Amino acid sequence: MYTEQGGEGPDLLLLLHGMGATGAVWSPLCADAGTRWKGRWLALDLPGHGGSGTQDSYAIGQHAASVARAVLPHLQPEGRLVVLGHSLGGVIGLALATGWFGLLPHRVFAAGIKIAWSDEEVRRMDSLALQPAKLFATEEEARERYLKVSGLAAVAGAPASVSARGIAHGDGGWRLAMDPRANAVGKPPLSELMTLARCPVHLARGGNDAMVTLEQTRSLDAEARDLGPHGHNVMVEAPAQVWDWMASFS
Repeated sequence: MYTEQGGEGPDLLLLLHGMGATGAVWSPLCADAGTRWKGRWLALDLPGHGGSGTQDSYAIGQHAASVARAVLPHLQPEGRLVVLGHSLGGVIGLALATGWFGLLPHRVFAAGIKIAWSDEEVRRMDSLALQPAKLFATEEEARERYLKVSGLAAVAGAPASVSARGIAHGDGGWRLAMDPRANAVGKPPLSELMTLARCPVHLARGGNDAMVTLEQTRSLDAEARDLGPHGHNVMVEAPAQVWDWMASFS
């Protein structure tokens, strides 16, 4: 699994990106980690995304198991594990909060989780998982598609670093680095995961996130935060807001 890391100390902040993106979306947040986080940080490319390998199943439990295996060697006995997940990464964080995967976080933060899923949306994701990767004639076309799929096209002034590893070149042209089969994640059992959590879990959303409302988020966490007038990729648009949110629970 592709990883990027930094910092020093026993505590570890695990950063989990959303569907279609890569761990590079955390680069604006990690730029401030030296002053905002006392410990190490670890950003992964989830299975089937970016520089990480593919796997046979992309169900939430399989994601969580793969992430846990990758993270365990980085844990120190005297340190705390804090998980910060975005969208799909937030759901994986909730799965890790159950303690079922060989580690138990000290605390989990999840921003921008899509909570309401229609049957049609689930069917569309399953259909996308069965389609071959679309090929593009040029790198620019593939990159434009990646920015749209990951929601980064809507982030004005986003640094180029946030789109790293989002596309790949192979026989026949350029394509998204994401394995199309990774769309088959299924409808996550969010209420059940929140009930099963064995550590504190905190939810939030950007105030302009079109994928989820604050009311929906507070149906799972009554104290869920609105992180201001920002969109789905709030950690790219306003990393300071995310740091402040986390710091309020330290």
